[in-house]
Amino acid sequence: MSRKDRSRSTLPPRRVRPFRAAAVAVTAAACVAAYAAPASAADGTEPVVSRGVTIPAFYDPPAQLPAANGALIRTEPLPLALSLPGLDGRPMPGTATRLMYRTTDSNGQPAAVTGAYIEPSAAWKGGGARPLVALASGTMGQGDQCAPSLALQHPLAVTPESVSIGYETLSVYRLLAAGVAVVVTDYVGLGTTDRLHTYVNRVDEGHALLDAVRAAHQLPATSLTAASRTGLYGYSQGGGASASAAELQPSYAPEIQLAGTYAGAPPADLTATMKGIDGSALAGALAWSINGFAQADADLRAVVEANINDAGRAALKNASTMCVGDAILGYGFAKSSKWTTTGKSLGEIIAAEPKARAALDKQRIGTLKPSGPVRVATGTQDDIVPHAQARQLAVDWCRKGGDVTYDAVILPNLGDKILTNHMVPLLTDQGDAISWLTDRLAGKRTTSNCWSMPIQP
Repeated sequence: MSRKDRSRSTLPPRRVRPFRAAAVAVTAAACVAAYAAPASAADGTEPVVSRGVTIPAFYDPPAQLPAANGALIRTEPLPLALSLPGLDGRPMPGTATRLMYRTTDSNGQPAAVTGAYIEPSAAWKGGGARPLVALASGTMGQGDQCAPSLALQHPLAVTPESVSIGYETLSVYRLLAAGVAVVVTDYVGLGTTDRLHTYVNRVDEGHALLDAVRAAHQLPATSLTAASRTGLYGYSQGGGASASAAELQPSYAPEIQLAGTYAGAPPADLTATMKGIDGSALAGALAWSINGFAQADADLRAVVEANINDAGRAALKNASTMCVGDAILGYGFAKSSKWTTTGKSLGEIIAAEPKARAALDKQRIGTLKPSGPVRVATGTQDDIVPHAQARQLAVDWCRKGGDVTYDAVILPNLGDKILTNHMVPLLTDQGDAISWLTDRLAGKRTTSNCWSMPIQP
């Protein structure tokens, strides 16, 4: 497929980008590295440029994909921006490999996904073989320049048109410091230039995370073995991905035995979550959700196209190449009612249309029993990924007999709809989350606290 995909819809169901010949301008600051100019695409077409950032040719999927899920397609060394030489000559915190592997999307079709594997320099002291954590990043955006694997190389990437911040670097490095190997997924369509990122698509992200585990085990010269325990880690969008993967593992990847799963602030109920983000500082995420589901589900696409106005079409197309920083600056506190022909919000329109509502109902997390012990954490004041629906996930899993540890992160209200109530628990709970997960990777048992749910906030 050409790197220049053409849209056949008023929405961007496939990648729609501006193409510019200008060189990438990156601010000269600490931790800001210039993107290297990539080679042209294999088919001879121009390289993809997303909001002034040239996407390396590595991220172009080949025309033919391997037959097996998790099969490696290609790899290359990945320079970590934050790296120091160790006393033994090995880089700290580890050595990274950029990778592309195959997964299966929500429509049952093969898809190429990119990501990164980091072999830690620190020793694992938990006993047994070195474990592996598959990490699902929180919301990064929908433009290919926002891919988590690129953020490991460029943790702060600023151009005149785009701002990308690799805030998950802290959690990755804390796991590496504990001697845990880490594989990071870019999700379906984030980074890879053949399709739009299917933001918060339950099946796509769960499959991509599980297949990242498979891909990591195929890499040569790592310290992973068949005895390596596996954990899943994610917050926000990543919490939804890890939660989904824990549910899908028995049917999709039965050979992967999960020692533990951390799902922080998971958007388990997208109907409730859409209400939370509409009109918030992260209102652009609503556009990413609609773009992704319109690409994957014809029924929802038809409803949106029948109700969107010109301003809405422009917003959806523009947002499709944005990172989080761009979306906050461009669409912070926007209301989707301004994007529709009726003046109703997109959430209200979808809720009133049975087929569109059914499309979102298919995305509900909590209808299946998760595999292995899981820890669900949610800030009680979270108004972006609403606390009540995240707590309900724990309740749903408890009712299905899951081994659930639920932790309510109790903080004061830090500001309505400005992201603080959502982002502060990411940091305040991170130490406990990693400690809980590394205990599971060390083989320590945990006890469900489902019994306490009636008295938990």
